[in-house]
Amino acid sequence: MRMSTANTYDATIANLQRRAQELSQSQEQMSSLKRVNRASDDPTAAARAERALAVEARSAASQRGIDASMNAVSQTESTLGDALTLLQQARDTVVSAGNASYSDAERANLALTLRQMRAELLTVANSPDGAGSYLFAGQGASSPPFVDTPSGVQFRGVSGEAGAAATEPLPLTMDGQSTWLQARSGNGVFVTSATQQNGTAWIDSGRVTDPALVTGDAYSVSFAVSGATTTYTVLHNGNPTTLTNLPYKSGQAIEIDGLSVTVTGDPANADRFDITPSSASLSIFDALDRAATELETGGRNSGQLAQTVADSLRDIDASAAKLTAQRSVAGETLNRIDRATERLSGQKLAAQTDRSQAEDLDMVEAISTFQKQQTGYQAALQSYASVQKLSLFQYLNL
Repeated sequence: MRMSTANTYDATIANLQRRAQELSQSQEQMSSLKRVNRASDDPTAAARAERALAVEARSAASQRGIDASMNAVSQTESTLGDALTLLQQARDTVVSAGNASYSDAERANLALTLRQMRAELLTVANSPDGAGSYLFAGQGASSPPFVDTPSGVQFRGVSGEAGAAATEPLPLTMDGQSTWLQARSGNGVFVTSATQQNGTAWIDSGRVTDPALVTGDAYSVSFAVSGATTTYTVLHNGNPTTLTNLPYKSGQAIEIDGLSVTVTGDPANADRFDITPSSASLSIFDALDRAATELETGGRNSGQLAQTVADSLRDIDASAAKLTAQRSVAGETLNRIDRATERLSGQKLAAQTDRSQAEDLDMVEAISTFQKQQTGYQAALQSYASVQKLSLFQYLNL
């Protein structure tokens, strides 16, 4: 086969250009530490790296949402702790008010203390989250969600929770209405109250003795006093029962359809205590308002005072139980956030590893390849120089 000089020159120059291009590409890879700098370098690896990069971006966005939720929930948990501390102080104040040696003026001072605690609790309930909203705003509010009105504290937010933009449903706020205004009234099953109380008798909060017998209906216990004899009658939804004109003994439990209540003291004729079903309607602010109002009322007997203390402690304890439950929810949410962060970190690490495997450069292999390419390029240059000398004129000169 005949090879022309021009063809040899062209082949040699093409070989030089190819080797120079490979050398330049190797230099670029070592400079960037990337095996794939553009899609044309390795389309399959570039697509794999792009997918991994998208996963990293989503993980970073989700992490921002998780961080926002952690900040809000941490503040909420701490705020609920402050509220529980205030409620404990309010409870201690109510217990002090039951001291029989206190005068009406001293109880009025304790009522003032309760109102100050109530005002502080309202401030706590309207705590901002530092991001333009409020911790207990529910699904959002541009102004403090709790407003003090003549009829009591009202919730002006939207019930529910606002969620963070993350891969998992994590809250940014807590439902303020449920937290502060919807504790279970009474003992959680029924509510005892003194409807008419002229004597010194008072009723406790009661308890359930047999859940299977509980009807959920309303009852009333009325007393009749004739001379030295005191009897009581129980009505069921206003209708007579078999518990009619039974002898009364102070401190002895009265059993009614799986419920047990205790009346202590000496009732007056026609005194009545009602038992009604519990509901999720107890406002912590209303409970403190009632306690303060009753402590401000002077001239009451020992039974009325004992009833005030018993009812106030019952309502404060019920409100504290609700706040404690919500604080537990916040604590569990923080645990969920920790687990979500761990999972997200794992996903991000996997994406970074996949991306690295697709586009990163093996430096040892790259240096070895570069040295081989450099040697080959130098050999090609020398070969080209030798080919250039192979002309007829140069041959004749020899």
